[in-house]
Amino acid sequence: MTDHILEELLRARQSRTLCALATVAATTGSVPRQTGSKMLVYNDGKISGTIGGGKFEALVVEDCLKSIATKKTVLKTYPLREDRPDSFGAICGGEVTIMIEPQNLNAAIFLIGAGHCSLAIARLATDCGMYVTVVEDRAELIENFPATSNRLVADATEFISQRDWHDDEALVLVSRNYELDRQALAAALKKGGAGYVGMIGSRRKVHRVFDALKQAAPVEKLKDVYAPIGLDIGADSPAEIAISVIGEILQVLRKRKGGHLRSGS
Repeated sequence: MTDHILEELLRARQSRTLCALATVAATTGSVPRQTGSKMLVYNDGKISGTIGGGKFEALVVEDCLKSIATKKTVLKTYPLREDRPDSFGAICGGEVTIMIEPQNLNAAIFLIGAGHCSLAIARLATDCGMYVTVVEDRAELIENFPATSNRLVADATEFISQRDWHDDEALVLVSRNYELDRQALAAALKKGGAGYVGMIGSRRKVHRVFDALKQAAPVEKLKDVYAPIGLDIGADSPAEIAISVIGEILQVLRKRKGGHLRSGS
């Protein structure tokens, strides 16, 4: 059962599904499950596995949901006997200490397109500990991307439209031509939710895409798009562009001002 829970936990992390792992860390007296028993609690309240059932387990689920919200690990002891002032009616006769570990997720980057710049960005993002997904309709291009990345052969517009986006996710449009980026950006603006949306290209390309979208997208939404993408460091090669892009994404997602760290003295 433990192996099953850990495998499910890995899948949840890979899909960026919010959840918490509850583990029986210690026990005294008579208890329903032994040390090491695990239960996975998802953000919607669904569970996988069990640590004992009944009112006790329901209380742990509640505490798991709180832990997911606060992003803080909790070590808590639950009395399963009636002689404690904090008893909740259990009569097993022992106590169970539960370690609740919310699966706090690193930021994620979604790359639309699998060209040279996209590959460089994916490699650097992986080194930075980000979850990386690349979306490309040409299967042969995604084979060189990091093995830990999520490589999807799919239509970018459909992918963007069907997904629920979150404020710790970056959507980066680096596809092979103007029209694909325009369609992808239109879908992103309509869907909303991502913490960062950026598009690669010259200022001329950006103006063309924005002009084409002004009829369908509010000007306020277009102002939130980072295009041309990246920090102004004079980047030229794909590796330099990756540094520029990842730097901007981290600055935006972490709500930092950027600028130099050196003191004024």
